[in-house]
Amino acid sequence: MFRRIGNAVVRHPIWTIVAWLIAAVAIVATAPSLPSNSDESSFLPKSYESIKAADLQQKAFPSAFTPSAIALYQRTDGGKLTAADEKDVARITTELGKKHIDQVQKVVPGPPSKDGKYTMTLVQMDSKNAGQPKQADAAKELREQAKELAKGTHLDVRLGGSAAQALDQQDSSKRGEALIGIGTFLIILVTLLIIFRAPILAVLPLVLIGLVSAVANGLIAYATKLFGLQANSSISSMLIVVLFGVGTDYFLFLIFRYRESLRAGDEPKQAMINAVDRVGEAIASAAGAVIIAFLALVLSTLGFLKQMGPALAIAVGATLVAGLTLIPAVVSLIGPKVFWPSKSWQKEPQNARFAALGRGVQRRPALTAIVSGLVLLVLSLGTLGYKATFDLASGSMPKTKESMVVQDRMQQAYSAGAAAPTDVYLSSTDGKQLDGSKFKEYARKLGEVDGVASARMTQLNKEGTTADFTVTLKYEASTDKAIDAVGRIRDVAHSAAPDGTEALVGGMSSIYKDIDAAVNHDYRTVFPVAAVLIMIILGLLLRSVVAPWYLIASVGLGFGATLGATVWIFQNGQGHSGLMFMLPVIMYLFVVAIGTDYNILMIARLREEAREGRDPREAAGMALRHAGPTVAAAGFILAATFATMMLAGNSLLSEMGFAVSFGIVVAAFVMAMFFTPSLTALIGHAAWWPGHGDRAETPRAGTAGSGTVRHDEDRDTTAHDPAGRRG
Repeated sequence: MFRRIGNAVVRHPIWTIVAWLIAAVAIVATAPSLPSNSDESSFLPKSYESIKAADLQQKAFPSAFTPSAIALYQRTDGGKLTAADEKDVARITTELGKKHIDQVQKVVPGPPSKDGKYTMTLVQMDSKNAGQPKQADAAKELREQAKELAKGTHLDVRLGGSAAQALDQQDSSKRGEALIGIGTFLIILVTLLIIFRAPILAVLPLVLIGLVSAVANGLIAYATKLFGLQANSSISSMLIVVLFGVGTDYFLFLIFRYRESLRAGDEPKQAMINAVDRVGEAIASAAGAVIIAFLALVLSTLGFLKQMGPALAIAVGATLVAGLTLIPAVVSLIGPKVFWPSKSWQKEPQNARFAALGRGVQRRPALTAIVSGLVLLVLSLGTLGYKATFDLASGSMPKTKESMVVQDRMQQAYSAGAAAPTDVYLSSTDGKQLDGSKFKEYARKLGEVDGVASARMTQLNKEGTTADFTVTLKYEASTDKAIDAVGRIRDVAHSAAPDGTEALVGGMSSIYKDIDAAVNHDYRTVFPVAAVLIMIILGLLLRSVVAPWYLIASVGLGFGATLGATVWIFQNGQGHSGLMFMLPVIMYLFVVAIGTDYNILMIARLREEAREGRDPREAAGMALRHAGPTVAAAGFILAATFATMMLAGNSLLSEMGFAVSFGIVVAAFVMAMFFTPSLTALIGHAAWWPGHGDRAETPRAGTAGSGTVRHDEDRDTTAHDPAGRRG
């Protein structure tokens, strides 16, 4: 199949390129705009208690006041607010209400702090558009107007709350995307220049993957609209590194093999056909593993991951098609001039370092497997200290952003949970009015829960069937202590509810509690499904039942080593309270799926060497010698590309960038180069059971002169010395 694809695109390169250009223009021109949502509650399905509570609030208290933005005031000299200051605050609050800013429904005064140094203005926005860009726009206007109205006073005013956080997150995301894009571009350009010393080859993948990126983004926008998926600003940052990182990987897989065919004496077009034939299966299998792993995220209960999975799968799918059609067509059209001015494509180098590494694996496979395995096991010990954190807002932007400053100051000046109180909604189950005489006792029981600062009944709906009890926690909403406290509040709220009533606990801490439960569900569902599907792909590629087991086990060890190293760096080293809650899911899929790429490339080459008649140990050594440079180059570029996410300036992308880049380094330079080939050498022919994937191939009859002779088979007859150098 891959030879037919290679023949088609190499024989008709112009038509292939034109088809891509037409498709790109059509998709980009007609694709819908991609909306963004930063509302954490939209991540969860309707079955969770926090979402049920939010729905009940909408029905029972449609005009209930839930601030989307908070203007926090303090004196510029840091002293207590004076009577004149309070008059200025009242004036600013009134004037803001008269502005009739889009999305703003109410602007009311807030309570002063106990120390008298702070006070607030609370702004309610349309809850139907929570997390949407239009509310971030409203926050931007509110911030500008409040600062303008405070001019000439002794007041310093800053805007916080969920809408302001969405605005700051949006700005931070744009800055991060720009840095990631520039960093990715430079890393790929410089690395390819060093590897090939050919400017055309350095620029070519950036141009081609840029075209693929436009197509992929258009297809993602279509899919998002068609299936009603949620969009999130973090996805666009990940798309950049996935498209350019994975795309460069497939480009390198093909170019290294193309150069090898040229060195073997193939004429240029036939060299590309042979390259697609020999490496096409490995590229398709590697992409298939990544796509299936990403699609497994559809099984997630979190809207964020449900959107991320299909989006990244579409991106990799587009990259795969380009890797088998667009890239071969363009390179075959240019021919060997693509390597200009370098002449290295004309002769095979000694690859002394990789030949030496190959000889080491060939001579001591047991020692290699034990040492590399121990490295992975030791790093994996760090997973024992893993903790999760759920504060997406502060995790996705620097602490210096205005909304984050407001959040920190409110925690100091007010009760830590005052900015995001927990609500307990008590409703009658038979439609009758609630017995108000029991409210005081119920509030007392809620107030006695460990971690609660205060609890009181704040409102009753018009029918008298639902009461709202506002519970203020001692802790900030996203902390582990707050989430644990919500669990205890739920227990008491449910058990202490009077006969004929039921209780639902809502609020941000309740949402985080449910996100925690959803993530744990995903660990039990997404991980095993992705692993099984990747094993099936490996089994089909290798025609083996044995090899997929130790290959996926090695990747699992790589995941453990990566998570352990991330815990040690960020939790123990930098003092983070925990890692972002979705990090293990994302890391698992990237490290398992993309890490499998290098295992596939190495094991496919090992099988190829075995088919030339080499014993398992020699085949492992030769595979490392020939595939090692490709894996090293691809692994370095992909790891460095993901590492650019650390430039974004927020802990979420910093943790993600480090974890994925470290995982790829482990996958490329520990698993694929040492652990996998040494294990395969030790297991020997049994690794390919029940098939005979490593058995020497016999030349096919009738292929001479047909253009389908495989040149590696021709080289079986050449002599090779113990170092693996071809004669």
